[in-house]
Amino acid sequence: MTAADDSASPYERALGERIAELHPKTAWYFRTIPSGHVGVGTGVFTTAGSRHRWLWPAFRIAEALGVAFSGWERDVPFRIENRTIDGQAVAVRHFELPGRTWVMPDTVALGPNGILRNEIGPRRTVVTTFDIDVRDGAVVLTIRKVGLRLGRLRLAAPSFLRPRIGLVERWDDERHRHHVDMTIDAPLLGRVYEYTGFFEYTIESETR
Repeated sequence: MTAADDSASPYERALGERIAELHPKTAWYFRTIPSGHVGVGTGVFTTAGSRHRWLWPAFRIAEALGVAFSGWERDVPFRIENRTIDGQAVAVRHFELPGRTWVMPDTVALGPNGILRNEIGPRRTVVTTFDIDVRDGAVVLTIRKVGLRLGRLRLAAPSFLRPRIGLVERWDDERHRHHVDMTIDAPLLGRVYEYTGFFEYTIESETR
């Protein structure tokens, strides 16, 4: 399978030859998952959520939509399941929060000009487009646009209100684990949501 194959991982196609610049473990994580298999990551977020209690009521809406959870937690066990389906990266994340399991599904597809499109939530309520880059062997994702899909209604955040969302995923040689760090910074408010942690990753057969 080549990076030009439309059935390949959107990350692999977007990176092209630059995937060779990634740490081998990180490249493995972002490559195509074979049909009939699932990539399973299990680990712990050392911190996750929003530090600002006054924002939690707004995040309760986001939690119900499967986009972001409400609260601020430490040492949160999580599990992610990754699949490559028809050239899209389909992921489901399970956060083991106190008293509840919160689930965040999302789908990533490759659009024109190598721009990635991410639809988040079971109803794909939040839609973002982002660029992918390689820095020091790590994957760096940077959001371009953020919008909402509410039924037939489409709303795009204007540039002056658009949050800055970034994600860095790398291999930690000391811990022998994958490391992920995601942040959301809002204009005037600063850091409003984040999660960071370490996890192990395997690719398992789903064939019975």
